[in-house]
Order: sequence, then C-alpha cells, then structure tokens
Amino acid sequence: MEFKTIDYFDEAIWGKVFPIYEEAFLGKGAKPEKIIRNMFRKKLCFLHVGFLDNQAAAMAISGKLARISALLIDYLAVPEEYQNQGIGKNMVTYIKEWAAQEGQCENLVIEVESDQTTENLARIRFWEKCGFIITDYIHHYIWVPEPYRAMFIKLGPGTALPESGEEIFKYIGAFHKKSFTGS
Repeated sequence: MEFKTIDYFDEAIWGKVFPIYEEAFLGKGAKPEKIIRNMFRKKLCFLHVGFLDNQAAAMAISGKLARISALLIDYLAVPEEYQNQGIGKNMVTYIKEWAAQEGQCENLVIEVESDQTTENLARIRFWEKCGFIITDYIHHYIWVPEPYRAMFIKLGPGTALPESGEEIFKYIGAFHKKSFTGS
C-alpha cells in the first residue's frame, strides 16, 4: 500500500477520494466540499490517501490542534469493498507515523459517536485496536443531534495532552469553528 499526504486541495486526488468520502459520510456529518476547500485554503487540514494499485483504498482528513500538539483525525474511511482487510488499521498506522515525523504532533485525537449502537460500538472497538483510549465525557454539539466522545493516543512519553474529554473537546470545537468561519 502506498500513502500520500497533501496540505492543499488537489482536484485530481479529491476526485479519487470523494466517492469514498461521500459513501461514508454523506448525511452523516460530512462537511460540504466548499468548507473542505476553505480548510485547505486556510491551511487547517491535511488529506491522507492510501492507494492500492493506483486506486484510492482509504482516505482521511486531519487537522492540527497546535496548542496541544495533536492531530485530529476528522474523517477516516475505507470503501466497503476494501473493508476487513486491515487497510483502515494500516492507514491509522501511517497517520501515526506521519503525525510524529512530518506533522510534528505528539498525539492523535478523534471523536466518535457515543450512542450505544452496533455500528458505533464497532467503530470504537476499531479505534481501541489501533491503540486509542476513550474518554468518559459525552459532548453535545448544538448543530448536530448525536452526542460524541473523544478518543486519543499519545505518540510518545511525556506528552502534554489533557486526558479529560471535556478539555479535548475545547480544542476540537475550536478546530471546527475555524473550519466553518471565514471565506
């Protein structure tokens, strides 16, 4: 599997990953393309792509939470035909390595839906298998109906990441606010 990370909006690469993004997130919290373009313009995010035989087999959008030296994995998806083959886990491993080296981050953070559905519990198990720790705090956004919990992984000893979900969500919320504001 080959991986690539970019910090600019590339039409050709977006064309390859958009179907994956759309399949996984349309109607389930997907940011409109206009907002994603704005995030790249403002240098808020990165696009990570995993390729198998020149086909996009995994994608992720992440953003830096600089004040806590963390990379937020905002979206991660693997097309259905590539699921259950270790591709998602390989993508997370790549992002961990990239974040520690190129992204200069000491931590990874994600937010997961906290409702106790079979699908949500499977996602949480996936992230736990990747080494993430779930926090107890349940966050309620005013603009989306489902509640969320933060998960994190420290990429090295002695990192300054707060382990309180409530505290982590302050940084996640600030990232989302920056993503949606300004043009």
